[in-house]
Amino acid sequence: MAKVISTLFISADGVAEIDPDWHFPYFDENMGRAVTEDYDAADVLLIGRETYDSFAGAWPDREAAGGEDAGFAKQLGDVRKVVVSRQSLEFAWRNSELITGDLLGAVTALKADAGVRGILIPGSISVVQQLLAAGLVDELRLLVHPVAARKGRRLFDEGDTAYHLRVLATEAFPTGVLRVIYAPGEAPGKAGYDDVKDQVPAGN
Repeated sequence: MAKVISTLFISADGVAEIDPDWHFPYFDENMGRAVTEDYDAADVLLIGRETYDSFAGAWPDREAAGGEDAGFAKQLGDVRKVVVSRQSLEFAWRNSELITGDLLGAVTALKADAGVRGILIPGSISVVQQLLAAGLVDELRLLVHPVAARKGRRLFDEGDTAYHLRVLATEAFPTGVLRVIYAPGEAPGKAGYDDVKDQVPAGN
């Protein structure tokens, strides 16, 4: 079964809506390597409408320009792109298609498709939030920037149930960016102060 992987640039206070002013100063070869690994893990991109419009408005032109980023632009053009939108769309960027049916059913079908190796969700906060709530995200790959953005849309929305996560991998970059890969985890057993008071510092 194919994995659903969410990859996000995120601030230390949980803002996943990128501001170029706090994002690009931290982009280096380490982050580029991490992004490459994320995209190489999938053969389907699942993208929200806003993210798709942003990608489609930039990457085809970059591919045509033949600059330093043309190789990655071609990779994005070649990969299958499944777009989440409530409106019908006409696509000029190759290998783009509109999701059919409801989001959860369509993602469940993609995961079960033997011809799909991996499904990557770049950005697309609202899509990730819906799939997290439905238990359909297999990995959260976060590049945590050493900045408190203080404004912008956060990854984790308000809800009644906590998301418990387990850490699969961590890496600290020289820029201060932390790469953290999470998978869904089991909730720990209930505990209160009386259960942990023997671990409290003894004092002087």
